This record gives sequence, C-alpha cells and structure tokens, in this order.
Amino acid sequence: MVIEGPWMRSPKPEGPKFPLGKLVATPNALRAITTAELSRATTRHHHGDWGELDPEDKKANDEALADGGRLLSAYQAGDGTRFWIITEADRSVTTVLLPEDY
Repeated sequence: MVIEGPWMRSPKPEGPKFPLGKLVATPNALRAITTAELSRATTRHHHGDWGELDPEDKKANDEALADGGRLLSAYQAGDGTRFWIITEADRSVTTVLLPEDY
C-alpha cells in the first residue's frame, strides 16, 4: 500500500519575483551572447538568482525587491563574455548589456 501526500511531490520551483517589463538588449550583447544563454540568464534574473555578484550587491538586490529599486545581475557566457541584466526600478524595462555598453 502506498500512502500519498504532499510530501511525495516534488517541491514547486519558485516563480518569477518581479515583472521584467519590456526586454531589450544592446547590439553588442546580441552579437556576443547566444539566444540560449540570454534566455537562461534572463530566467535566472527573473527568479532572483543574481549570478556573479558579491554578497553586498546580492543583498542590495534583495532589498530592492522589497523597496522597488533597480535590479542588477551579472553572468558569464560560455565563451567567457561577461554581461549584465538590469531591470529598472519602475519595472518598465529590463536591459541585457555588456559592461562596456554601460
């Protein structure tokens, strides 16, 4: 006999933590980062995985979620290209860019 209950189901993954608004990318980012890498990183950002930030910046993002501030994530593509994803404080737009585009 199998006893079923909620403890037997896989935990539900956390959903998005904030609206992305309009998603845009700089021409440099579009040339340097594959669509698959952009998609993975955007999903991570949307779910509150801030990537390669120091603990202080991660804490600032967590506070910005509550206070409505700007959100920044940093990632690295498979070829080593570093890129950022920034969601504006009003959540109207999220931009994928290379650091030199800033």
